[in-house]
Amino acid sequence: MQIPLLDQEDPQFPDPRSALAEPDGLLAAGGNLHPSTLLCAYRQGIFPWYQDDDPILWWSPAIRCVLEPSQFHRSKSLAKALRRNNYSVTTNRAFAAVISACSDPRDMEGGTWITDEMIAAYIDLHHQGYAHSVEVWHEDNLIGGLYGLAIGSLFCGESMFSRSADASKIAMAHLCRWGSEAGLELIDCQLINPHLLSLGAKPLDRGVFLSKLQDGREKALDWGYLGSSNSPQTLEYKW
Repeated sequence: MQIPLLDQEDPQFPDPRSALAEPDGLLAAGGNLHPSTLLCAYRQGIFPWYQDDDPILWWSPAIRCVLEPSQFHRSKSLAKALRRNNYSVTTNRAFAAVISACSDPRDMEGGTWITDEMIAAYIDLHHQGYAHSVEVWHEDNLIGGLYGLAIGSLFCGESMFSRSADASKIAMAHLCRWGSEAGLELIDCQLINPHLLSLGAKPLDRGVFLSKLQDGREKALDWGYLGSSNSPQTLEYKW
């Protein structure tokens, strides 16, 4: 079965429920990464994921990986790292640096799915107030972080990185702590992996996920309830 090829100038996404079973979730190819296209995709539970030599590929997997902020799991070692508090955590202070760090190759072949085109597109979304980052610092060194898109009461997580033990987990812990207070209902982690499951994420049927997305995408979640929506802020909690 062939997947739809989207028009480059005016992409129209098919129903996400029509995605292929193998490879799981592949929905369409082509289109573009304009901010309006990306927002349209995320509002329908669709996200881009492809390599440099591929066309843009769009996905909506049958089983989604999600995390409810109140269900975040702190292991004993992570709890100890949080209490040690020898770091600082900010949001929207260094979005470009976070996405660049997330794009660093993580295998011997030097591959990455966060292409230069994607980096430019998400930085554009950040400037428009849709994409956000959480940064973890040791002194003035960026040691970990994550980024994604806020869609109503959902946060669509894209990627995270660590340059120090537990740094990305610390970023996620602060996102969940803030989210529990601010009305963030669900973090979309997209694809299941053991690391996310260890943090409290769980599998969710696509139909249930799309229903939650539809219920939450029109809600107003002011990412910057600490200030304006895209101004840098420091997240400080006692653990």
